[in-house]
Amino acid sequence: LSEKIRRARETVVEIGKFKFTIRRPTEVEMIDFSRDPRPRDLLRHVIGWEGVSEIDLVPGGDPHPLAFDAEALIEWITDNAEMFGRLVDAIVDLFHKHSQSLDDTEKK
Repeated sequence: LSEKIRRARETVVEIGKFKFTIRRPTEVEMIDFSRDPRPRDLLRHVIGWEGVSEIDLVPGGDPHPLAFDAEALIEWITDNAEMFGRLVDAIVDLFHKHSQSLDDTEKK
């Protein structure tokens, strides 16, 4: 059941040629984030990718698709400010959409 709950918070976001599976932070996780806002910490909500190969991460690397690697994601994305910003924004936006949906439901 807990896995179903987590999967219900997942979505895929496209950034350029890449697709990232992100999991919406819970309300408590966002409270924690608001008290100690470190955008890099939001990368733990990235749980998968598509279209990423070693050559995207390392010059001269293998052109075949890579299995998701959270540690490699952090090394790669934190050295690419534009992509990092877009990915973090997508995570925050997903949370805000959820919050807005809850607000709209409560108003009915």
